[in-house]
Amino acid sequence: MATFKTLSKEGVNIVEIEMQNEIIRVEAGAMRYYLGDIEMESTSTGGVGGFFKAALSGETFFKPTYKGTGKLVLEPSMHNFFELELNNEEYILDQGAFWAAEDSIEISAHRNEAIMSMFSGEGWFQTSAKGTGTVIVRAPGPVEIIDMKDDKLVVDGSFAVARSSTLNYSVAKSTKSILGSMTSGEGIVNTIQGTGRVYIAPLPNYSLMLQDMMRSLRPSK
Repeated sequence: MATFKTLSKEGVNIVEIEMQNEIIRVEAGAMRYYLGDIEMESTSTGGVGGFFKAALSGETFFKPTYKGTGKLVLEPSMHNFFELELNNEEYILDQGAFWAAEDSIEISAHRNEAIMSMFSGEGWFQTSAKGTGTVIVRAPGPVEIIDMKDDKLVVDGSFAVARSSTLNYSVAKSTKSILGSMTSGEGIVNTIQGTGRVYIAPLPNYSLMLQDMMRSLRPSK
């Protein structure tokens, strides 16, 4: 079984994976370096349909796999990382949240049925992680866990980084009237209902907040 470790260095976070004759699938471009008897192979998400789903979900079509024994180090990021342990279950990940997973996890595209989902910031397709094993998820900040039991969670924005597939997802205006939505400042919100678990990152970490502040101070061209 692979060992995953997240380290913080120089204000950024890095995921290290110790492999013992195993296969690890990672997000395209996420490999920093590897040491040992490891081979890389680039695999697609599955046919032409997979290509279009990947394009719509904002994910990359090719998910490289690394096989063997040694240390695999992924790209440093200002984002936070956490381990999502699946036990014969499925989670839906936000766009760009998938970072790495054991080969026992099936990674595919999940179609949001809500026709208005394109306006919510979520897109029609997100990423599905299904099976038993470890998934490394990238989040904009510290993660909080919400366990729901016949409950409803309304989220303004896309900081719900992972949710159980047992939960229902929909998109709606934040108020009952169009004028109310416009004046409330909320606009479109994502609603998650049912029984299951949600991982949210409502507060961006300091590095990302500073990055956004610096970007906002740049003079417009």
